[in-house]
Amino acid sequence: MTTTEYPIRENVKEFTAKRLKLLIDGDWADAKSEQTFQTYNPATGELLAECAQGDEVDIERAVKAARRAFESGPWPKMTASERGRLIWKLGDLLLEHLEEIAELETLDNGKPISVTRAADVPLAADLFHYMAGWATKIEGNTIPLSVPYTPGAQYLAYTLREPVGVVGQIIPWNFPLLMAAWKLGPALAAGNTIVLKPAEHTPLSALRLGELIMEAGFPKGVVNVVPGPGPVAGEALAGHPDVDKVAFTGSTEVGKRIIEAAKGNLKQVTLELGGKSPNVVFADADMDTAIPGAANAIFFNHGQCCAAGSRLYIEKAAFDKVAEGVAEQAKQIKVGPGLDPETQMGPLVAEEQLDRVWGYVESGFAEGAQAL
Repeated sequence: MTTTEYPIRENVKEFTAKRLKLLIDGDWADAKSEQTFQTYNPATGELLAECAQGDEVDIERAVKAARRAFESGPWPKMTASERGRLIWKLGDLLLEHLEEIAELETLDNGKPISVTRAADVPLAADLFHYMAGWATKIEGNTIPLSVPYTPGAQYLAYTLREPVGVVGQIIPWNFPLLMAAWKLGPALAAGNTIVLKPAEHTPLSALRLGELIMEAGFPKGVVNVVPGPGPVAGEALAGHPDVDKVAFTGSTEVGKRIIEAAKGNLKQVTLELGGKSPNVVFADADMDTAIPGAANAIFFNHGQCCAAGSRLYIEKAAFDKVAEGVAEQAKQIKVGPGLDPETQMGPLVAEEQLDRVWGYVESGFAEGAQAL
């Protein structure tokens, strides 16, 4: 268990002190291999928690559970209104445990507690509340048809929207709780069942969310949570023949591997991949807005954001003013451990992310501001 100069809530200590398990078919279980992995507090490097490490065998167990829940469990028999009430309840539980989960997210990811408390947890709850309403709003269409060889006859065709089935969801480490909510909410509202694989660096909020899912009353097997290595658990999930759709957020490189793994049964695939998002500042811009905006675009969430403004193009006439202004904004950011309420930027989630940043710089991939 980690120790810092900032007090940690007792319920957070209790959660991280226990050996965390996989959520499969409504039960908490060890990996079949009995292997575990460790997650660390990025602010201190100290051990934070030990988690069961899922592999292909555990993905198989989870997919079977999700398939049973989709085909023959109580989930498909529920009305849309009943599903909506469960999703709403999950949003309520997140708000009920806001301080605990905000602290857990800060410890696991490193982002400031002021951010997780004001944004990550409330926005995740808001997503579930919003999607609860969509459960009863998913409708088809009735279409009048014109058939030339039966003059005078009237025909109607209708469309019926149905859930896809078993959905595999693979989420990254930069917004662990929010990414889980963004993936789970729409799929649950539509009546699907899910196998969720959180990132190895940040599994804790997804596992705690799994506990709240069971507390909310979701039938067993509707949501399964299997942390594990991406090349093992993630690819097994993407390639599983009984998974009907896979949704992935992460790097372009891994996205290509997801597509390759998913092609076996032509499952539906949704990819949200990283980008190099350019910002352009012209000389006639409102600099009081443009300069802090450009700074926030790259420094938001420690720069660990797929839409980070990692390229900045500035019209020559304004180059010095904007570049100096962004540098000044950077100097004012208070860097520190996430649990410090004064911290504005916490640590990167893991040491290899720092190595990757320096690799980009040394290769010239991130050259900073450029003049137009």
